[in-house]
Amino acid sequence: MKAPIDFYFDFSSPYAYIANEWIDALAARHGRTVRRHAILLGVTFQAAELKSPVAHPIKREYSLRDFARSARYEGVPFAVPEHFPIPSQNAARVFWWLQDTQGAGVASQWARSAFRAYFVRGVDLSEPGALKVLAAASGLDAGAAEAAWNDPAWKQRLKLANEQAVAAGVFGAPYFIVDGEPFWGNDRKPQIERVLATGPF
Repeated sequence: MKAPIDFYFDFSSPYAYIANEWIDALAARHGRTVRRHAILLGVTFQAAELKSPVAHPIKREYSLRDFARSARYEGVPFAVPEHFPIPSQNAARVFWWLQDTQGAGVASQWARSAFRAYFVRGVDLSEPGALKVLAAASGLDAGAAEAAWNDPAWKQRLKLANEQAVAAGVFGAPYFIVDGEPFWGNDRKPQIERVLATGPF
């Protein structure tokens, strides 16, 4: 059986949102599955001594333009949220709670729901009340989701995921590893497709 594609993402990354919309179909075309890893970009940035591109005035305007252009190119809806970027640890903890207790399918559905809520409707995932409402609207037990994101065990699970991501060389999002080959960025899609189709080049 072919190895899954590892996909590292932060719920506050526009490029990771766009990639989340295409990665499953791309993987399926080549007989692969996707193994998602919710992480915090702040941790990887710190390890790599980097900052978000929108933190640099000279890059911010270009980045905002490119987010929207990249979404249009992939044909996915997108709007820069009023609050951007945001802390995404609670949404990520819910992901790991679902991943480890209910399986990858349910966790993937949550990832899709949370990404679309933030980057299409502007739902502030960092606001506990809004996140609880979203959990309920996504078919989850909202009280259990809230308990999970406040639970030290799931805080530790996310911490472990961040540490594993840094150990794997992850420094941004989206970040993919295909048969040991790393790819950073939503714009690496053609190269990922080629590797899956014909092998290393």
